[in-house]
Amino acid sequence: MNGIHTIDTHYLGLPEVAAAYLIIDGDRAAFVDNNTNEAVPLLLAALADQGLAPEQVEYLIITHVHLDHAGGTSALARACPNATVVAHPRAAPHVIDPSKLVASASAVYGQAEFERLYGQIEPVAADRVQVMEDEETLQLGSRELRFLHTRGHANHHFCIVDSASGAIFSGDAFGLVYPALQGEGTFAFPSTSPTDFEPELARESIRRLVAEQPSCIFPTHFGAVTDIEVAAGQLLRHLEFAERLRDDAENSDQPDEALEAYCRARLADYFAGLLDGMGSLGRDPNIWSHLKLDIDLNAQGIAFAASKRRRKARARS
Repeated sequence: MNGIHTIDTHYLGLPEVAAAYLIIDGDRAAFVDNNTNEAVPLLLAALADQGLAPEQVEYLIITHVHLDHAGGTSALARACPNATVVAHPRAAPHVIDPSKLVASASAVYGQAEFERLYGQIEPVAADRVQVMEDEETLQLGSRELRFLHTRGHANHHFCIVDSASGAIFSGDAFGLVYPALQGEGTFAFPSTSPTDFEPELARESIRRLVAEQPSCIFPTHFGAVTDIEVAAGQLLRHLEFAERLRDDAENSDQPDEALEAYCRARLADYFAGLLDGMGSLGRDPNIWSHLKLDIDLNAQGIAFAASKRRRKARARS
C-alpha cells in the first residue's frame, strides 16, 4: 500500500505474530517498530529489497518501549547512522537510558531468558532521539506523519497517521489481530498487559483512531486491518469484559498474589466462549497455543491493575 511494506519479524520464532513496517517515500525511508535485535537483519534485508541503503533511513519510530516493539532500537540505530529515533515523551528517557527497562524485564523473565530473547539493549545517544507531542507532525519526503498520543495499553504510547495512504500505525492501541485467528470474519482482541492497563483510556484511544476514518489500520500484531468498525466493536466489547474482570478481581476475597491465577482462569473461560462461535477454526488446538502467551500477559495486566486499585483504596482508608 502506497509505499508501506509489512515485515514479519518472526518474533519468538513464530510467523505473523509481530510486524515491523517500512515506509518509503522517494529516496527516504522510515521504520515503525523494530521488534528485537534478532529482527534487525530482517528489517535491513527488506530495506535492501526496495533498493535502499541504511544511510537513507530517516526515522526509527517506536510506538512504545515494550520490547516486542522497541527491543532492537539501539542495534537498528547503529545500522542506520543517519536515522533519528522518534518516541513518545514518556518513552524517550527509556531509549536514552534503558537500564530500568532492562532491569524490569530481566526480573520478569530471569536474566538468562531475557538475554536469550532480547540480547543486549544499549543506550541511544540523546541527540539522536526526538520526542513527538500529541498531534505533532514530521515530514518524510512528500508525506506527513502525524502523531496521536493513545493511552490505555501503555502511558507512553502513540500512533502514527500517514497522510499519503490514510493509514494508521497503531502499535498495540488497536489490539491484536493475528492472521492465524482470522476465520470467516475479523477476530480482534485487546492487549491488557502490565503495567499501564486503563480500560476507559483504551476505549477512548480506539474511538479516536476510528474517528480519523483511516483507510486501514496497521497493528504491530499483525498486518493491515480494513474491517475497522467490526474490529473496533469487538475491541470495545472485550475491554468492557476486561474492566469487569479487573473490578471483580479487586473486590474478590483472593489475596493479591492469587489475582493473576484468578484472572487467567476467567480469561481462559472467556476466550473459550469466543472460540466456540468460530466453527472449525475455534476447535483447532493450535489456536490455544497461539493464544496462551496473550492470555497470560493479559491476566498479568488485569491483576496488576486490580492490585494497584486495592493499594490506592488502602492508602485512602
